Parts: sequence; structure tokens; C-alpha cells
Amino acid sequence: MNIRIGNGYDIHKLVTGRALILGGVEIPHELGLLGHSDADALTHAIMDAMLGALALGDIGHYFPPSDPQWKGANSLVLLEKVNEIILSKGWQVGNIDATAIAERPKMKPHLRKMRETLAKTLNIESDRISIKATTNEKLDAVGQEQGIAVYAVALLVKR
Repeated sequence: MNIRIGNGYDIHKLVTGRALILGGVEIPHELGLLGHSDADALTHAIMDAMLGALALGDIGHYFPPSDPQWKGANSLVLLEKVNEIILSKGWQVGNIDATAIAERPKMKPHLRKMRETLAKTLNIESDRISIKATTNEKLDAVGQEQGIAVYAVALLVKR
């Protein structure tokens, strides 16, 4: 088989006193995501999708929150490491499709920069990364602005 697909999901709680980083881009907002690393839920979901495509587990296996070396880690650095693992197995990213779910802030003004940042990190063209944003129509914890969730799918192709 020359293609593999994986999906990823991540959710982080919104809190005061933290930066809001998604796709490696800091987004101005009064709340940020809580997590052991920079809590970049978009990048985390993408990494899980990439690892899942090759049945390599999830990011918690490689970067456990119990390990102090990952405290405050830049998720783009972690994404580089995951990409190195994928490449070392003879695969590469074909494309990525992700959906971020948040009531606020509006993501549209930041989507292009997120795509460019992620593409640069993965050393691929930005048109191979799709990022969409939606709300939960005020339903559940995400809809009540308690957190941000992201779903991602990654298609890997044999090199």
C-alpha cells in the first residue's frame, strides 16, 4: 500500500495568563490554552493524525506530559520531530485537513499564516494543508468558550 491515512483530535481548556497558539501562530485573545507544552491543539491533532497513519501511537508516547523536558515546549519543534519519524519510516505528508472549533476568537484572519507556518515546519507546500474553522453554536464546553478542539486528518504517501 502506498498511502496511509490517520486522524487526530485534541482539546485544551481556555484560561487566563496563557498565550493562544494554534498552528504555531500566536493569536491575540484574552484567554490561552492550558497544557504542559504550549498547548497548540491544532499542531497536536496534526501530529496525532500523522502518527496514527503509521500506527505509531500518539504524541503522549513520544512527548509525555510527565516528562519535564517538554514543559512549555514549542509544538512546532515537536512537529519537526514527528515529521522526522515519519520520514525515517519511508513516508511523507501528502496532505493535511484540519478543523478548529472555537466560539472566539475568529480564526479566519489567521488561517493563511497557520498554513504557511505548518507547511514550512513540514517542508511542504502550503496548498497541501487545509485548515477550517467553525463554532459549536454555543453548545457544550467548547461552545461555552471553555476550550478549543481540533480534528485533523493526515494522508501519508510512500516516498
